[in-house]
Amino acid sequence: MYSEYDFSKGVRGKYAKKYHQSSNIVILEPDVAARFPNSEAVNQALRSLARMLGHRRA
Repeated sequence: MYSEYDFSKGVRGKYAKKYHQSSNIVILEPDVAARFPNSEAVNQALRSLARMLGHRRA
């Protein structure tokens, strides 16, 4: 790290709660990721699955 970086007044975890509440990151296994080129394809597949399963909640 460069010496001009000054984190002396930084607050650890300042945005952690907000980030956790507003992000929805999912890590796909490589074999699954190979089948879906982007997030739009993943969302479309999950919506199709949700329609097939109906409106029941887990």
